[in-house]
Amino acid sequence: MDDWLKILRKSSGLTQQAVAEKCGISRQYYCGIEKRRWCPSVSTAKKIATVLGFDDWCRLIRDGVPTGTTNTFPESSCM
Repeated sequence: MDDWLKILRKSSGLTQQAVAEKCGISRQYYCGIEKRRWCPSVSTAKKIATVLGFDDWCRLIRDGVPTGTTNTFPESSCM
């Protein structure tokens, strides 16, 4: 994952704090998602997608898996 989430957030005119507040999560957690330190839950991924106005919330989970970990997220959940 490149910086697509950061670029999308900035193009929406939102700060990390604003996105986090709208999603009901901490700014630190959102920052970790943006930097691929944390992989969001399905619920959180859907909230972020809604706030930033994109449909492919699964991309947050697929792309958000930190390096060196295994993605156990079933692709069928995105269908």
